Amino acid sequence: MILVLVLAGVAYLTLLERKVLRYIQYRKGPNKVGVIGVFQPVRDAIKLLSKEILLVFKSNYFIYYFSPSMMLIIIILL
Repeated sequence: MILVLVLAGVAYLTLLERKVLRYIQYRKGPNKVGVIGVFQPVRDAIKLLSKEILLVFKSNYFIYYFSPSMMLIIIILL
């Protein structure tokens, strides 16, 4: 339970960092997804897991395609 709260806290601290950098650099920030950007960390995770699929020859397809998902699961389990 604590780990889930820590991971969610880190995700929203990243959102806070983006908003602060937006104010410093006078530009638009990550407030495009949901109300004031609340769903931006979720969108970032989906973007990470749905990157462009490349055709890879002479490699293990399972490891190549599912390694981002496996790394996310390992990080959550730690």
